[in-house]
Amino acid sequence: MKVLRNFLDKQAPLFEKGGKLEKFHALYELHDTGLFTPGDVTKTSSHVRDGMDLKRMMITVVIALVPCIIMAWYNTGYQIHHAISLGAAPLNGWQTSLYTALGMGFDANNVVACALHGLIYWLPVWATTMLTGAAVEVTTAILRKHEVNEGFLVTAFLIPLTLPATIPLWQVVLGTAFGIVFGKEVFGGTGMNFLNPALTARAFLFFAYPAQISGDQVWVAASYVGLDSYSGATWLARAAVDGQALQQVGWMDAFLGRIPGSMGETSTLACMLGASVLILTRVGSWRTMFGIVCGTFVMATVFNLVGSQTNTMLAVPFQWHVVLGGWAFGTVFMATDPVSSAFTNTGKLFYGFFIGVLVILVRVVNPAYPEGMMLAILFMNMFAPLIDHYVVRANVRRREARYA
Repeated sequence: MKVLRNFLDKQAPLFEKGGKLEKFHALYELHDTGLFTPGDVTKTSSHVRDGMDLKRMMITVVIALVPCIIMAWYNTGYQIHHAISLGAAPLNGWQTSLYTALGMGFDANNVVACALHGLIYWLPVWATTMLTGAAVEVTTAILRKHEVNEGFLVTAFLIPLTLPATIPLWQVVLGTAFGIVFGKEVFGGTGMNFLNPALTARAFLFFAYPAQISGDQVWVAASYVGLDSYSGATWLARAAVDGQALQQVGWMDAFLGRIPGSMGETSTLACMLGASVLILTRVGSWRTMFGIVCGTFVMATVFNLVGSQTNTMLAVPFQWHVVLGGWAFGTVFMATDPVSSAFTNTGKLFYGFFIGVLVILVRVVNPAYPEGMMLAILFMNMFAPLIDHYVVRANVRRREARYA
């Protein structure tokens, strides 16, 4: 490491003010501060110092995402192997061909085989997201003449986890670029955005290319012949059109994540493990998560009591809503984004509560779009500053009344 440190120090004058490569200082700073502690640090007692900085916060979130990432590998492979177990043979596809070349079997009960097969689908999507994001971040940093922010580190993991395994890579490029530019950079970059960049990318892809990201057959990562009895639709989508659909899958399978869906969103258990990390490290707000749980429970219970003969989604109980779709993933990793969510403690409770209410409203009132979590969070992102405003004003009024 000392050799690398010396090398970077020798190159520093080229990128500093007046150097030949001054315009590309952001690119040098990215590697310098990413590999080593910044040279300029606070040393005086006039500032509050803490061991938690942006890099450590981002790394903590990535660690919390590890269970979801592992589950994304396993479930992607599991869905393929489960489909094959129904008596079909996979058609040609470079991922499946590579997996076959490795000599691995298609046994759905083999956890390692499923994870390795899913990894082959995950890696290209993640690598494409990372490269696209890095290019956009560095370009904007150079144009604006500021340092490269580390905020994209988490976004690069969140975006692939919200996408199906079959997503075309060129769409990943477009979605990632759109999410970063229009979800963050146009508002000033990391810390200035009021929309979650990962959700912005997901929303863009959903509305721009609905067939590739929400169609019934996109949730199984390979094409098969002879599967007339097998559908790749998510169980949430099936429940919207068939009131008896949820009786065909065990609640525990949905809780563990062995159901069709976006690569990293299916396992509520994996999301709960991530939530424990975020709460213990205080990186993620338990108030936001608790508010979403309360809002979901209240709205689901109200619709259960109302009932309907034509809309089967009204009968879906609370315990099913929390294990289907992106509810758990959005609750833990998307809604708790410290930049786009509410800042005040009371505001976080209201912010989360209304997300829970809205996700059930979208799922129930509009069965054609049975997910709802993405739109609920994006909608409340826009109202988070307003919530904080009224919470602060209420505190000011109470203090004025208290001290006359």
